Amino acid sequence: MTDQQTPIVNIDALSLDRWKQGELYESADTSFATMLGLKGLGVSYNEVPAGKSSCPFHNHHVEDEMFFVIEGTGEYRFGSARHPIRKGDVLGAPAGGAETAHQIINTGATPLIYLGISTKAATDIVEYPDSGKFLAKTRREGAPDRSFREMGRAGDSLDYWDGEPGA
Repeated sequence: MTDQQTPIVNIDALSLDRWKQGELYESADTSFATMLGLKGLGVSYNEVPAGKSSCPFHNHHVEDEMFFVIEGTGEYRFGSARHPIRKGDVLGAPAGGAETAHQIINTGATPLIYLGISTKAATDIVEYPDSGKFLAKTRREGAPDRSFREMGRAGDSLDYWDGEPGA
């Protein structure tokens, strides 16, 4: 382990990034898997205020996600269903299509606090069914110049040969 890695992290010691986007999205959160020396898992701590969500409705084609509710109540939007959630609930979001799209929404009066745990695929496609967007991303550990991240909208596709020399 390096000096920055430890086998134990206490939530109280985490430094949270606080942010807000529009009227619907707000969170205080941080990722800390690297502090634990984990390379194949992503781990985040999230505090979402009442009436907010930390992310849009989305699904991953490669990465699996799991969430553990530490405090609060809310709603788990999963596929075409909505489920009430509360302290102690474990939520699954397996890789797949729109049927596994998911979003956690704080419908309670106090902060909704949860852990997010995910596999860390080198490459993933993320779809956003509400807005028709997609995210194509790939990352290479230790080689950020070889990473790729592109947000687009379905329907704006190009022909395979578009722009190719001599095509």
